[in-house]
Amino acid sequence: MIKIPPFIELYRALIATPSISATDAALDQSNEALITLLAGWFRDLGFQVEVQPVPGTRNKFNMLASIGSGPGGLLLTGHSDTVPFDDGRWTRDPFVLTEHDNKLYGLGTADMKGFFAFVLDSLRDIDAATLKKPLYVLATADEETSMAGASYFARSSQLRPDCAIIGEPTSLTPVRAHKGHLSNAVTVMGQSGHSSDPARGVNAIEVMHEAISQLKLLRDSLQTRYHHPAFVIPYPTMNFGHIHGGDAANRICGCCELHMDIRPLPGLTLGDLEELMTEALAPVSERWPGRITVSALHPPIPGYECPVDAPLVRVVEKLLGVETEVVNYCTEAPFIQALCPTLVLGPGSINQAHQPDEFIDTAFIKPTRELITQIVQHFCHH
Repeated sequence: MIKIPPFIELYRALIATPSISATDAALDQSNEALITLLAGWFRDLGFQVEVQPVPGTRNKFNMLASIGSGPGGLLLTGHSDTVPFDDGRWTRDPFVLTEHDNKLYGLGTADMKGFFAFVLDSLRDIDAATLKKPLYVLATADEETSMAGASYFARSSQLRPDCAIIGEPTSLTPVRAHKGHLSNAVTVMGQSGHSSDPARGVNAIEVMHEAISQLKLLRDSLQTRYHHPAFVIPYPTMNFGHIHGGDAANRICGCCELHMDIRPLPGLTLGDLEELMTEALAPVSERWPGRITVSALHPPIPGYECPVDAPLVRVVEKLLGVETEVVNYCTEAPFIQALCPTLVLGPGSINQAHQPDEFIDTAFIKPTRELITQIVQHFCHH
């Protein structure tokens, strides 16, 4: 049997293979080299491997590795991409794994290419013959930008495991819920003209003022209608983050644009929110037909929650001796949760994610190995 490299060499090779996701095409990279690397290692361990091109991306791929057969089983998943790095602020080469002071430095050490090194290392002696249920490992594309990989996988996969773990850096604290995220541009097209004769134009700033008044009413209504006590801010939030309109004091403003975001609670669907927005803006749209449009600035992410009584929650809480938490950042969990009960749980701290000199503390190595081994044992061998 081919032996896969030692843990630290796996880690080193993952960090040395750039897979940056960026909305800016000049910074964006294909993840094909990284997926090829992972696919080779999982094949060496005896897994069946499927590499799936992700539509609507710049040459990005998902990888699904599976071993064992039958229904149910366990899915271990993570994203293969990293954010871009700020060249001036790193004191080390982001693509060279550097060990210093009990920390492993490099782009993706915590968020979250390193998770695959832990998985491969924990499974290096796996024997398909001993598995009572299948084990799947999924590597997704473009989590840092559009979540296209997880979204496409959830829509296209027939897979229905018993449960899934997403190995994001949660400091090995299990997370069972988070809010969603929508960011929209509200655009008002007015009719410009000279300020001395207001009746001859349509002032986009004034129409936007009406639109914002309606959206503020919606914000108040969301706050009173939806409540989830587990969150520090237990209601959906709405923020007006950027506004721009007009070009001169003596011209009627011809165009005004507002950028806003909404953080929905789990259970408030993207469809519901879209309807509520349309409803809120309806009086303004009726008064000014065809002048208001709402468009997404980024693909929206729904809220996510794994039921507190799911067997996965009970098992993981018992293994770790801690309770599951809820968080405010977003992950691929709402997409994977559409297939099976899902927890977000992995080594490294979220505080290091997207930071210069990103690192993972070596103190996570032993407990992460043990945890992956125990979870696989529990869900695939029993």
